[in-house]
Amino acid sequence: MVAGGRGVRAARPEGGEPKQCRPIRGVPMLERAVRPFVAHPRVGPIVVVLPPEYAAAPPGWLMELAPGRLVVTPGGESRQDSVANGIAVLPRGPSIVLVHDAARPFADGPLIDRVIAVAELGAVAVPAVPLAETVKEIDAAGLVVRTVPRERMVAVQTPQGFPRTTLETAHQRGRGEPPATDDAALCERLGTAVRMVAGSARNLKVTTLEDFALAEALAALEEGA
Repeated sequence: MVAGGRGVRAARPEGGEPKQCRPIRGVPMLERAVRPFVAHPRVGPIVVVLPPEYAAAPPGWLMELAPGRLVVTPGGESRQDSVANGIAVLPRGPSIVLVHDAARPFADGPLIDRVIAVAELGAVAVPAVPLAETVKEIDAAGLVVRTVPRERMVAVQTPQGFPRTTLETAHQRGRGEPPATDDAALCERLGTAVRMVAGSARNLKVTTLEDFALAEALAALEEGA
């Protein structure tokens, strides 16, 4: 569970909590993100990567979610570094690893099932949804270069699923290379098969203040409020 960022785009107030600890309908976003994995019967140990100051003194509500199963470790300078830190402390045993962003608090059991099923076949599993908007490529001056056919374009989500050895190798070889925006991209560089699975329109990524408003509305719908 990648939660090592500081939520700059969400306009974190000076001295305030990082984005992942802010509440959505009274529940910290990180807690909402972790819950589906705690509840899933096939998920074992859970590693949560937090900003260093939070890793040193994790919130009590977090540690109470999965006593004995949850490990906390500090994040790094980049998302890629944070995931590598998480891999380093992952207990031995699991052959499949899921990497999820705490900024996506609405993953659910069926989505996790789909990702695990593909990863168990030896491929990297990436949930994704089709693009609804027209996509255009622009140059440095903001001028449109071309309209990109969207039929084969998708928006990628997490959790992403990996054979453990594949993920470990991808991160080892990715050190010193240009940073990747997700872990599947590191695996693509190795020539590993990356397979799309059906994502979820509800699997919102909360990045800006406007996204928090959408998350509040979605949580209200799910809770029948």
